[in-house]
Amino acid sequence: MIKVIAVVGPTAVGKSDLAVEMALRLEERTGTRAEVVNADSMQLYRGMDIGTAKLGREERRGVPHHLLDVWEVGETADVARYQAMARGQVEECAARGVLPVLVGGSGLYVRAVLDHLEFPGTDPAVRARLEAELAATGPGPLHARLAGLDPAAARTILPGNGRRIVRALEVIELTGGPFTARLPDHTPFYPCAQVGLTAPRPELDERIGLRVDRMWERGLVDEVRGLTDHGLREGRTASRALGYAQALRQIDGELTEREAREDTARATRRFARRQESWFHRDPRVHWLPYDAPGLTERALAHVREAMAAPRPDADATLVDIATLHPTGRYADTDTSG
Repeated sequence: MIKVIAVVGPTAVGKSDLAVEMALRLEERTGTRAEVVNADSMQLYRGMDIGTAKLGREERRGVPHHLLDVWEVGETADVARYQAMARGQVEECAARGVLPVLVGGSGLYVRAVLDHLEFPGTDPAVRARLEAELAATGPGPLHARLAGLDPAAARTILPGNGRRIVRALEVIELTGGPFTARLPDHTPFYPCAQVGLTAPRPELDERIGLRVDRMWERGLVDEVRGLTDHGLREGRTASRALGYAQALRQIDGELTEREAREDTARATRRFARRQESWFHRDPRVHWLPYDAPGLTERALAHVREAMAAPRPDADATLVDIATLHPTGRYADTDTSG
């Protein structure tokens, strides 16, 4: 018995399409309704559609999607706030006998829902002081300080990632303990079946390049221009999103269109490597090739195994579809990956 299905993996590998297909087949075969819960931090932002590859209503194929378009672009991302919203959505689904399918590539957001993970509060004065220091000196001195206070945290945070360095130092100052003590382990909060999609690096790089080209062809720059009227430039998180940061620089004349596209593709490929590293550290993820024949059937087979596993402490409200069995009613023609 499980309470959540999760579909994870790097960007552009086909997670959203697989989640929709799994939800449709679950309902068709078992009568168990499944609904998608977003775990992509940028798809939480209203109006950020093209650059985040947010599924349109037709692409959702009637499957309800939750936690899309809930934040304004001027708001700063807050994983603790997301955790509360997402777990509330999971409980609401369970109360209706619906199985939530959590889907996204934002690793910390996924873990915030699935695992026992607490987020220390923030202190605006401490944060402002550290950010002022970051602006004045760059991330190097702050990273060196972090290495002295918490060497393990310094090894996991890139020296150039000023935002994460600041957060780590803030947590250390507020809690008096190491930042690494707050990092997620693999203690589950919900019984869950996790499916990960993987692609050979050259193929993933090609898919990312094609996605970036589509973003510009579909009007990303116009989308960004429209969002500037809603506070995009002031948003500390949204303005730095992949594609959006480059489109803003194109609008400002700092980059040509070609340079903006190329920079977005490079940055997205680097991000995909970090996503792969994050998710592959979790031994509970069942990995499948994005283009595997019968992909949906193989993903559902893993879900069946997880549901059949004995869980003596299982909540009585958990959805039980352990009787799910392939009937051959669908041809194995999955190409979305």
